[in-house]
Amino acid sequence: MTTPVESIPLKQPPAFPPRWIAGNALAFRRDPLTYLLRNARENGDISMFRVGPFIAYQFNHPDHIYEVLLGKADQLQKARIYKRGLSEFLGNGLLISDGAFWKRQRKLAQPAFHMKRINTYAEVMVQYTQDLIAAWRPGQILNLSDEMMHVTLRIVAKTLFDTDIAGSSDTVAKALEVMLHSVTQYSRSVIKLPEWVPTPARRRKRWSIETLDAIIMRIIHDRRANGEDRGDLLSMLMQARDDEGAAMSDRQLHDEALTIVLAGHETTANALTWTLYLLSQNPDIEAKLYEEVKTVLGNRTATLADVEKLTYTEQVVKEGMRLYPPAWSLSRQLIKGETVEIGGYSIPYGASLVVSAYVTHRDPRWFPDPERFDPDRFTPENEKALPRYAYFPFGGGPRICIGNSFAMMEAKLILATIVQHHRLSLVPGHRVAAEPLITLRPKYGMKMMVQGR
Repeated sequence: MTTPVESIPLKQPPAFPPRWIAGNALAFRRDPLTYLLRNARENGDISMFRVGPFIAYQFNHPDHIYEVLLGKADQLQKARIYKRGLSEFLGNGLLISDGAFWKRQRKLAQPAFHMKRINTYAEVMVQYTQDLIAAWRPGQILNLSDEMMHVTLRIVAKTLFDTDIAGSSDTVAKALEVMLHSVTQYSRSVIKLPEWVPTPARRRKRWSIETLDAIIMRIIHDRRANGEDRGDLLSMLMQARDDEGAAMSDRQLHDEALTIVLAGHETTANALTWTLYLLSQNPDIEAKLYEEVKTVLGNRTATLADVEKLTYTEQVVKEGMRLYPPAWSLSRQLIKGETVEIGGYSIPYGASLVVSAYVTHRDPRWFPDPERFDPDRFTPENEKALPRYAYFPFGGGPRICIGNSFAMMEAKLILATIVQHHRLSLVPGHRVAAEPLITLRPKYGMKMMVQGR
């Protein structure tokens, strides 16, 4: 949904009738999750919709998702509408770069996410979670979404920069929230005002960019000045060299670091918030999870050695991300000059290819009774039986989330530490709804009451 389609193939997939010049824009913008879900259920595995002059092809079957994310990956790139919106904040980081530059950056960053490096962060993840819940008291009402954002932001700052940002985490979190709303608004707008038009949203966006830039660049400059290897991800990125022996510039370090800050805390925080909400609605599953935590940990602190033993905990996290995948939708476009055919349809240059984990994860062909929270879907035998790309919370193909192992270890350790000490119940009357920004957030926060063990 970035540039008007140059040519529409003769054979077109099913689509809802467009509404006047806006096409399906109003229905899509009003509730993207419901729209995409309904589109899949009523129009099948491949469908089409129009937002103003822009065309999108929606792919829902695992075989077609495989083609979009892996099979045809060399002919596709990130959708330009998202790249334009995000580039003001993230520059040209891994999340939005493409082509040879993306391959170089991915190769440079990959060693920072090897398991040996990630495993050293387990102690930080547990300690910061214990710091968080030490202040919780039975009967206390808290916004769980804010609590999870706080702890995952502290963790990513410590592991990335060897810096504790406890004192400024609220400012950083607010700046990142402004970023998400700004990019979402930009990507869904059919008519875009010129950048010079002053609006409150533009002023908030400028504040967000300046705030995040100042924090990240100050850390990079300080590290350059002392040249110290702190054993964190930033040190790894600064030491990385490409095939010609060149290192990342300060601007490249900024772009990659800010990308990791956003992706490394926002997605895990949302996954944990939704998972703890689902546990509060399913006390039998919460009790089974607690039994595993009690058996594995007893009264002691979780360690790296416990991660592999927390098997049901992992199933719970995976099922939480099935129902509420943080990366709820992914979009691609053809590289100019390329052609691609998927499912019998030739995709024209300029159209978007959309796949939605939120939609496919709710397909009853792969997940019977799909709205039911059932971690047993992810026993080893059941998970092995799933079609490839029926479940893809971290994306897939060459652009699969570089920090997926980090995120899974973090989610398991945080969840186990919380469940070990507390039960959480949803505050009666609190409205729960998903807000599909770049990530899938709880629209009204998540008001929960703390209950002791």
